[in-house]
Amino acid sequence: MNDQPKITIDGKEYLIEELSDEAKAQLGNLNFVDQKIAGLQQEIAIMQTARNAYARALASALPQKN
Repeated sequence: MNDQPKITIDGKEYLIEELSDEAKAQLGNLNFVDQKIAGLQQEIAIMQTARNAYARALASALPQKN
């Protein structure tokens, strides 16, 4: 049984240790960017939650019109 780390790209499986240095570098770049995107998506979710809270606070602070 082969427990070596693998990656699947375009439906093909590759052993990471068999990738060229260039391919490993590009894989590292992809992982870095994916982590940054995930972090930014979390920040967006936080900002949307805050915006919704501010909008509710604004609505409750407005004078009531009949």
